[in-house]
Amino acid sequence: MSHLAIKQLEEKVDLLIRKCRKLESENAAMRELSKNWDDERAVLIEKNTVARTRVEAMIQRLKSIHNEPEN
Repeated sequence: MSHLAIKQLEEKVDLLIRKCRKLESENAAMRELSKNWDDERAVLIEKNTVARTRVEAMIQRLKSIHNEPEN
């Protein structure tokens, strides 16, 4: 192999290494974002469950008030 061919090959390998490192970094960032979204989703599901329970309890109280005989 000529010196020029070796130099070109080295440059291509270096470029591939840089691209791999960039992709690894992006992948780690995306995994962190995904984890954050999963955590946020779990919090929102819990808040939704609490809100639903409270609304259902209010509805039951209103029904019981509505059904009470008037004095």
